[in-house]
Amino acid sequence: MNGAESLVQTLTDQGVEICFANPGTSEMHFLKALENPSMRSVLCLFEGVCTGAADGYYRMKDTPASTLLHLGPGLANGLANIHNAKRASSGMVNIVGEHSAAHLKYDPPLMSDIEGLARPLSHWVRRVESPGAVAWDVATAVSKASERPGQIATLILPGDTSWQDAGEQVALPRTVASAKIPDAARIEHVAQVLRSGEPTLIILAGRSTRGRALEMAGKLKAATGCRIATQFFSARIERGAGRVTLERIPYAVGPAIEYLNGFKHIITVETTEPIAFFSYPDKPSLLKSPGTSVHSLVEIGEDGAAGLEMLVEALGATNSVAVIQQRSDATPPTGALTPATIAQALAAALPENCILVDESLTTGRETMGLTVGAAKHDLINNMGGSIGYGTPVATGAALACPDRRVFCMVGDGSAMYTIQSLWTQARESLNITTIIFANNSYAILKAEYANMGAGAPGPRALAMIDIDRPRIDWLSMARSMGVPSVAVDTAEAFYKAMADSVNEPGPCLIEVRL
Repeated sequence: MNGAESLVQTLTDQGVEICFANPGTSEMHFLKALENPSMRSVLCLFEGVCTGAADGYYRMKDTPASTLLHLGPGLANGLANIHNAKRASSGMVNIVGEHSAAHLKYDPPLMSDIEGLARPLSHWVRRVESPGAVAWDVATAVSKASERPGQIATLILPGDTSWQDAGEQVALPRTVASAKIPDAARIEHVAQVLRSGEPTLIILAGRSTRGRALEMAGKLKAATGCRIATQFFSARIERGAGRVTLERIPYAVGPAIEYLNGFKHIITVETTEPIAFFSYPDKPSLLKSPGTSVHSLVEIGEDGAAGLEMLVEALGATNSVAVIQQRSDATPPTGALTPATIAQALAAALPENCILVDESLTTGRETMGLTVGAAKHDLINNMGGSIGYGTPVATGAALACPDRRVFCMVGDGSAMYTIQSLWTQARESLNITTIIFANNSYAILKAEYANMGAGAPGPRALAMIDIDRPRIDWLSMARSMGVPSVAVDTAEAFYKAMADSVNEPGPCLIEVRL
């Protein structure tokens, strides 16, 4: 067994079932090792699709995927979505090829400081020193990636280590990740805050926006009158009819400050206090009111469900009944395409148990409020702010949950970063409906231009924001990668296109012409 075969075998032994790959010359032995039937290998045409897909896979499975990246430049191409994954606490194991040790002394063209590139966005980095060390290093990488919260592990595999004999494969123990239980004194302190009856907001994040934790948060709201919310962006929320509803702190600084005004206490669960996404002239970074106290109930990496259940018990609220969201009117809208009619069409068309990936900050600003009573679904947001995450994350989510339809909402500017995802979706026959909001502009930047106090953009500034010369032909682009596509320009046509996509297997693209 050579080093590459040992690597793939150890990955599968440790529970890693999929590899998103963009291989190069130094990874050919790794590529051969991917013939292992226990490992599903998925080809992506850009490394940023590999790393984004690994992020989406983790968000739905809670187990890490692996990526295969070609040398330092391949890792660099994937860093933006590694950043997003890190901010979402998604675990992943990045395998980065490297030249053989004997070749490095000649300073070949693709030589780079891979460790230097990896460290700022990785929690753990290691270069494999010998074929015999591969299994131990891989097992450690998977263990790190599987921690709570999820970690980014980067393993550098030199070519000679890959092709040389690794000896007999060693069966290594598989690490089972577990989260820490919150401190009991902290629970009692927060219980006292809630007993005071003063206006209180509980902010949920991480794994606390789903499952048992969400149910416990609903009990707390029913028993104490507190309000429960999320940050504007969340890694994954279980929402829709039949579930506890979470409010959402607004994105813009002014509305966020107004929303938080009046709360005497903010309780955080797997998150920090609300902060502005950017720094703006004459606006604060911290969004709470000056007299508001912040209390941590569950730290990041701790067990949010356990902490919330402990708090419910401390307050004697075990028998409280959470208010469950009812199914809202699902009448499809008609008329012009607006943020409101777009959200209403989504609410009517989303099928039970689908996954909604949202990268549509401008056009999708009404989505959360108007889809709260839609059929049960999971919502995924961009936690890191680096655009081009939507279509890769949708790809990984669909591979993690092949029985669920995935809807991906993305602006046209963001989509151009990683549109190669469509090719992988077609190749793998993934059930993904990609919705492109084509306003031919980086529309969010027009709003940010004003928010920064720069006034109205002039013609040269607009030339750096508008993307209408030439206009992107989304239908032809999708079809060229094997994805059926349709354009819509009314609310009823948008609804019909979404509803039709649910009944057809495989991927499709809807261009929403605004």
